[in-house]
Amino acid sequence: MSLSVRPQRRVLVTKINRSQSFAGVNSTAERPFRNLSPFTPTVSRKTGSRVSRMFSMSHKSPPPKVPQPNRLDEVYEALKKGLTAYLEVHQLELEKLSTQIRESKRNSRLGFLYDLDKQVKSIERFLRRLEFHASKIDELYEAYCIQRRLRDGAHNMVKAYSTGSPGSREARESLAEASKGYKEYTENMCLLENELESQLGEFHVRMKGLAGFARLCAGDQYEIFMKYGRQRWKLRGRIEVNSKQVWDSEEMVFLPLVTEFLSIKVTELKSLANHVVVGNVSCETKDLFAALPQVVAVDINDLGTLKLSLEVTWNPFDKDDQPSAASTVNKASTVNKRFSTYNQSPPDTPSLREQAFYVSVM
Repeated sequence: MSLSVRPQRRVLVTKINRSQSFAGVNSTAERPFRNLSPFTPTVSRKTGSRVSRMFSMSHKSPPPKVPQPNRLDEVYEALKKGLTAYLEVHQLELEKLSTQIRESKRNSRLGFLYDLDKQVKSIERFLRRLEFHASKIDELYEAYCIQRRLRDGAHNMVKAYSTGSPGSREARESLAEASKGYKEYTENMCLLENELESQLGEFHVRMKGLAGFARLCAGDQYEIFMKYGRQRWKLRGRIEVNSKQVWDSEEMVFLPLVTEFLSIKVTELKSLANHVVVGNVSCETKDLFAALPQVVAVDINDLGTLKLSLEVTWNPFDKDDQPSAASTVNKASTVNKRFSTYNQSPPDTPSLREQAFYVSVM
């Protein structure tokens, strides 16, 4: 996939140029970006693989001291697109299951129809939760926009009273009142920005491996360090024969942030005290709000001959409020298998109990 170029923030390593194959990473020199297709290198997974979580507190970070309205607008638009795509995917799955129930009401057994009906109800509940979640985000954003307009108005009043004659008592009182209102609206914007950030869900990141073409050799060892606000993920891996890779950690859950970017540092471990930093890049994350998993590639070195492949899955709910959206969609393959299995034998004549069930599901 190809993501947008993130705004220039800081130079982490001098003379480092990156492509935009993942989040449009920036560099010190402006060069035309190349379109890179995603890839999936071979990775050998260890049996003790685990999912790491980095939750520092109930809220991901304290409220910011200075609001970032322009950045929040970008994240909100990306979030709305992701939620809309989530609703469309599950609505299509709901229609597909409903069609299967209508077509198989007299050609399948009661257990199969019961399983289909159970999945339909599960998806319907999930759709209602998604709709409520989207409406809550809209309300927070609308309240944020109101506070922004009030803050802009207070700022204009402060500017007007400051440029005018401050000699009169009324002018000084009006200036103090306008300054107080400006501070209050700023604090409200920061609180709403933090609350909206807490509704962004989770990014499930899976390590798929490094690809280096002629760059990787058997015996090479690498350390990858990812920093996302206060969240950290460090993993080490080695290249084995037949281009297989073994990593000590393969999955991580990041909580999306509004103003922070994902920093990735790759180091080649050559000896005890001789490590070489291959690349240090900073990536945009707002384009990761998508309904389906995405495989993204990050250019690590200047020439793009060493790439990091990651699979990112976004869940609109956090770990405490997650109805396992992926399971409702992935059950379709299981249902199709069971559907074909049940249709291998002639259908039985429905009993009175089955006929009553058919009427209820229709």
